[in-house]
Amino acid sequence: MNSFFKAVDKIKPVYDITYKVMLFVCKLLLVTDILITSMSVLGRYVSFVPDPSWSEEVVLTLMAYMAVISAALAIRRGAHIRMTAFDRYLPKQVIKILDLLSDLCILFLAFVMLIVGWKYASTIGSKGTYVSLPKLSRFWMYFPIPVAGFAMIVFQLEAIYNHIKGFFIKEEDK
Repeated sequence: MNSFFKAVDKIKPVYDITYKVMLFVCKLLLVTDILITSMSVLGRYVSFVPDPSWSEEVVLTLMAYMAVISAALAIRRGAHIRMTAFDRYLPKQVIKILDLLSDLCILFLAFVMLIVGWKYASTIGSKGTYVSLPKLSRFWMYFPIPVAGFAMIVFQLEAIYNHIKGFFIKEEDK
């Protein structure tokens, strides 16, 4: 069984690259958000700086992307809030099983986000446009949900694998 886990552990760089790409995208979105917001605020008070009408909708869309992608990134780091009040009273095996169960539920949610999010983006989103940018489809407003669903699936599969690995490999063997 040890050789199986060693072979599968060779996939870890794919997870690392996916995490780094998503983190870079989040950083890029944040910088873009700050620049657009700064330009919009300056444009209200400084006459030669433009104040585009589309800035609010674009900033809100970028924030939606950052929120759901950063939630997917938090899955990889295990940074989401979780209930640990009973952890000291339960046996370690029970806690491991409950962690695995919670990860399976989150994986289910990620698939729902991917499938339903894509459905909404491709149907409802493709029918409308932004008010201030009539040439831009509202698809882009709904698209962060399936993107985050995909990223969550990738990171949840890694978390589930690590939990299963924890059942077979003891702490001192790692």
